[in-house]
Amino acid sequence: MTHNPIPTKEQILAWLADNPDHGAKRDLAKAFGLKGTAKIELKRLLKELAAEGKIQRRKRHYHDSDSLPPVTVLEVLPPDAAGDLWARPMEWGGAGEPPRILMHLRRDDPAIGAGDRVLGRIAKGAEGYEARIIRKIGVASHRVVGIFRKGAEGGRITPIDKGDMKEWIVPAGAAGEAKDGELVEAEQTGPKGRMGLPRARIIERLGDPSAPRAVSLIAIHQHGIPDDFPDDVVAEADAATPAELGKREDLTDLPFVTIDPADARDRDDACLVLPDEDPANEDGYILWVAIADVAHYVRPGSALDREARNRGNSTYFPDRVVPMLPDRLSGDLCSLHENVPRAVLAVQMKIGSDGRKISHRFTRGMIRSIASLEYAQVQNAREGRPDEKTAPLVDDIIAPIYACYGALKRARAIRQPLELDLPERQIVIDAAGKVASIKFKERLDAHRLIEEFMVLANVAAAEELERLRKPLLYRVHEEPPADKIEALREVAQASGFNLAKGQVLKTAHLNRLLEAAEGSEFDELINISTLRSMTQAYYAPQNLGHFGLALRSYAHFTSPIRRYSDLIVHRALIAGHGWGKDGLSQADIETLDETGQHISDTERRSMTAERDTTDRYLAAYLSDRVGSELTGRISGVQKFGAFVKLDDTGADGLIPIRSVGREFFHYDREAQQLVGADTGTVIGIGQRVVVRLAEAIPVTGGLELELLELDGASLPGGGKGGRRPFKHGRKQGALKAKKRAVARKVKRTRK
Repeated sequence: MTHNPIPTKEQILAWLADNPDHGAKRDLAKAFGLKGTAKIELKRLLKELAAEGKIQRRKRHYHDSDSLPPVTVLEVLPPDAAGDLWARPMEWGGAGEPPRILMHLRRDDPAIGAGDRVLGRIAKGAEGYEARIIRKIGVASHRVVGIFRKGAEGGRITPIDKGDMKEWIVPAGAAGEAKDGELVEAEQTGPKGRMGLPRARIIERLGDPSAPRAVSLIAIHQHGIPDDFPDDVVAEADAATPAELGKREDLTDLPFVTIDPADARDRDDACLVLPDEDPANEDGYILWVAIADVAHYVRPGSALDREARNRGNSTYFPDRVVPMLPDRLSGDLCSLHENVPRAVLAVQMKIGSDGRKISHRFTRGMIRSIASLEYAQVQNAREGRPDEKTAPLVDDIIAPIYACYGALKRARAIRQPLELDLPERQIVIDAAGKVASIKFKERLDAHRLIEEFMVLANVAAAEELERLRKPLLYRVHEEPPADKIEALREVAQASGFNLAKGQVLKTAHLNRLLEAAEGSEFDELINISTLRSMTQAYYAPQNLGHFGLALRSYAHFTSPIRRYSDLIVHRALIAGHGWGKDGLSQADIETLDETGQHISDTERRSMTAERDTTDRYLAAYLSDRVGSELTGRISGVQKFGAFVKLDDTGADGLIPIRSVGREFFHYDREAQQLVGADTGTVIGIGQRVVVRLAEAIPVTGGLELELLELDGASLPGGGKGGRRPFKHGRKQGALKAKKRAVARKVKRTRK
């Protein structure tokens, strides 16, 4: 009996390429007439081809790595300029980039858009791959950033996210050129496997996780922040030329100045204060605020506009900025450089001696800043220590600015916006990209006056667009919910303070609480707890007011370089005044709700990325101090442990409750306390602690602490005979917590 000879690897590859629908091992055996031991040899050849990356196996079927299987999962890409919809395969083992696949949609197909996933039937057309939808299977890809650990067949990824302890499996052929211990970004390619772990494909290698400046890079990829501008966006920005005066109002004779941080990367706002010569406004002021005219360069529907909306805002890290606009605009044409004519949208505001805004007037103009100043430089000049640059400006420029601010402070005191005092941390990075120091930024009147000028300009913009009856995006900050205020009241009472109850909450009530705590050991705790009780601000075309600033109408107008919301407001003003064809478009108006939601989401994304980066830098900075004793205050309590804000750096660390004593701790959610079942030890918000730094993990930003002292006293021993009285302790803790809850209820009823 004769058998057909074993096919060569080249013959197997050729057959798979010609028969993509018949890739099962039995199909190959039948095609080549293989039986008995010859099938074993075929199996060996297929395994070798798969190991070499020349074919892939999926559900017992083999296919050519440089071609696509007849049915596969696709991710939908954005439409091209012609409106055609394209997709890319979620799994690709071939050489080079995965192919783009043209989607052929039928009338009864589900609606799909960029980021959606579909199961598609693939065919090879005259100009490449084409696909039809079998079914829609999901929206957007799930990605992870983590450390790759190479294995015998592929490897695993350990996520860097503190909250994600689940590993991801990387099958053979899906690791690319990633090396063991390297930081990578991967996307999920399939559901959980036999071990309950998701499968992933590495899409980008990010290098050594301990390398300088890797911290912000981790956040950028982890949160999906776009950091590379597409070629067409860069081309548009590079082609831009400085705006001409044209029909603009010529304001170049007015002595505007910019006042910014010493490390400012752009200067998009300028100000000027003049005495008001109107007899009807005795001792009043004329306040000018001029903002870079970004709308002139970023036109509705352009590539620059699409990318700016996609990003939503700039994201700021200690070592880099991910800008909303390319540097040609943000660092040049839209930056109000000293002695350079620059296009602006400006508002002239008449201010009374009592600090009230009497009137305002908007214009589209051209200014020429006479000086680029720094906050500390201006403050020093005000306090009698001018330098060479500020000395000529003290009397005519700086003095009127502070005088106007003095009047605005009086109006602010009557309005009573929320007066939180939370020092801002500054992470100083050295030339090698490592943390040189952690310090708290000094708050000067120079900072406060610019903030007050900008708030007033934002109010004027909202009021002007309401007067013109033009749509806009408001900056909305709603009143805090009752449950959060009740939680704040609990913290205040536990700290010896009182927050009035039974009345409509106003910022003035919260300010009285903050004032009572000022200077006490609970100062920072009350400030943090008040901040946590607030709702998160957002953008919307509906005006629901701004609770924190105690303002009826508020919009963002003063920073269109770094916030898309401000660009929308600029366009609305341009359209309302008929200043050009680059105003708010009909497409802008129709999508205001969607835009507001999108840029609110991108803002939160940036805030989270910035916070995560700060945590990682702090963990890196403290990693050399593991084993040291540190002081701090408990800032939060959960069932699994207590969070501590450390004094010297402001870093947040966790005391796992499993590491405290030998007794069971009951979690009292209402009182925000952990209570020892045997000793009665209470761990609650606001208590002073001494802790030992047990672990600092720079990659995740995690700090684990060991509790040594609580309110100046060592911890009492717990448990019996060195054992943890788990069941008995649980009952005791629950009974004690129930008694405290009843006592609080009775106390409130008696009031």
